[in-house]
Amino acid sequence: MFYLKRNVPAAERIARLAGATLMVLAAVLGGLEPAWAWLLGGSGLGLALTALLGFCPACAMMGRRPLDRQP
Repeated sequence: MFYLKRNVPAAERIARLAGATLMVLAAVLGGLEPAWAWLLGGSGLGLALTALLGFCPACAMMGRRPLDRQP
């Protein structure tokens, strides 16, 4: 069974949310080509989702343990 256990610490979650906000704002207000705006906006939304959930699948694949199991 697949559980989404938090593997992103609070400070990193705040940084991810701030970065995601900047990415989405740049996509909306940046005057980029449509393809780049969609790519930047979608990446920002994905980053915001990992910040809000506290779980990053890429970090889990690279071996980051859940926060309750870290030494």
